[in-house]
Amino acid sequence: MSVRWRAMGGMDLDAVLAIADVVHPDYPEERAVFAERLALFPDGCRLAEGGDGRALGYGVMHPGLLGVPPPLDAPLGELPAAADCLYLHDIALLPGTRGLGLGASVLRDAHALAAARGYGWLALTSTPGARSYWDRAGFAPYADASPALAAKLASYGEGMAYMVMAVVPSPASGEGRGPR
Repeated sequence: MSVRWRAMGGMDLDAVLAIADVVHPDYPEERAVFAERLALFPDGCRLAEGGDGRALGYGVMHPGLLGVPPPLDAPLGELPAAADCLYLHDIALLPGTRGLGLGASVLRDAHALAAARGYGWLALTSTPGARSYWDRAGFAPYADASPALAAKLASYGEGMAYMVMAVVPSPASGEGRGPR
């Protein structure tokens, strides 16, 4: 099967919501959340499609603050001026895409984007079902958990984990920054 990642556009939001309904039925988000992320940071919004043009998955990421994930199904309002990580808001792939390398390729894109922007970290909030994937990908639980972080994670539901990974810079980007 031929697949590729491309820039997401506003015309893709229906497909994004349809994929989210399949992949994340327990974590619904309104169209406005995806539309806002796309408007605020289009460089971090990608759509995976097959050779037939059918949407197979998406990736939505944006600048964030380490240890401060956004709440589920809530607008950001604006991107943080002092961003220090690239937050992987959602990477969702339809079940039939397993083994095609889409997860690994979008993660490489995330590393490259974070390195190009000078962020030393990738961060995400993992659902319980995805935790083993993120563990294998090299993410680890965030060590500096605060009561505010715990409360935010609880708003998603039980078993959520805030995870981070140091950015692996591409050869052209130089070294990523470490934590301050």
